[in-house]
Amino acid sequence: MSSSIGVIGAGGWGIALTKVLADKGEQIALWCHGLENYHELVETRESRSYLPGIVLPSTVQITRSLDDVVASKQLIICAVPSHAAHAIMSSAAPHVSPQAKILCGTKGLEEQSLKTMGEVMAGIFGTERREQHAFLSGPTFAIEVARGLPAAVTVAAYAENVATAIQEILSTQSLRVYTSKDVVGVQMGGVIKNVIAIAAGISDGLALGYNARAALITRGLAEMTRLAVRMGADPMTLAGLPGLGDLILTCTGELSRNRKVGIQIAQGKNIQEITQGMKMIAEGVRNTRSVYLLAQRLGLEMPIVDQMHQVLYERKIPSAAVRDLMQRSLKPEMG
Repeated sequence: MSSSIGVIGAGGWGIALTKVLADKGEQIALWCHGLENYHELVETRESRSYLPGIVLPSTVQITRSLDDVVASKQLIICAVPSHAAHAIMSSAAPHVSPQAKILCGTKGLEEQSLKTMGEVMAGIFGTERREQHAFLSGPTFAIEVARGLPAAVTVAAYAENVATAIQEILSTQSLRVYTSKDVVGVQMGGVIKNVIAIAAGISDGLALGYNARAALITRGLAEMTRLAVRMGADPMTLAGLPGLGDLILTCTGELSRNRKVGIQIAQGKNIQEITQGMKMIAEGVRNTRSVYLLAQRLGLEMPIVDQMHQVLYERKIPSAAVRDLMQRSLKPEMG
């Protein structure tokens, strides 16, 4: 039996999820913010800017009305960038049914408050409706998901029945969906990995070798786990798909926008030059500042994040950041 689903956000991830669900026979409405992208999707059923080659079925309703995309829907998927989530979901909220489930596929922290997307959603819809909220994360490039290549993700929710209901809706022959109760852990893995991926890109761009990349990924995982656990996460979550899985993909995959940012930084470009030339957002640039500030607030040592903040926002030379990471005081690996 098909569900009535509204997808908010017609970037790469929103289009990919829309394609997967529509091909499965679900009734989908897709909200598109940009006028140029909207016309392209309506006229050709394809977004050449975000996911070229992916054609949406004619059954998908494409709209610029938030009211239309959420009204009377059983499931609403948020797939907008983290810096826009609060404003867009606040505008949608008056039209959302109290019975609707909300799945947040946005990875990031709210920039001013440093709140997780879970805290943002609770603030918008009320804590009494948190049981209806769920969060999606895992190692996924949107284009591969849209093409039906094998992938696995995790859905975390406060209520087990909500997680399993969304698991059933999202699962296909090529998309395997696991459930989790660790809402904080699933969210935080998807935030911090973007920062580490920029570091990995810098390492690759400086031709520092596979050993250096492996060390960055491993120590990056330690930093991810340290911060997430302080916020209440289960450390095992960070060893799974939303943590280690997503970290490996983003640090090594040729399609990783955050890794590409790091490579360009290593080539001598500044962050303004890089971001101006990007159609799709590399969340790690914004995430670096948010994670750095959150670590400062919590009094946590996160040396890779600290060095990436200096490189991105204080114009530190990448090779100097590598040197300072390597020359930190010696200590045991664990503890």
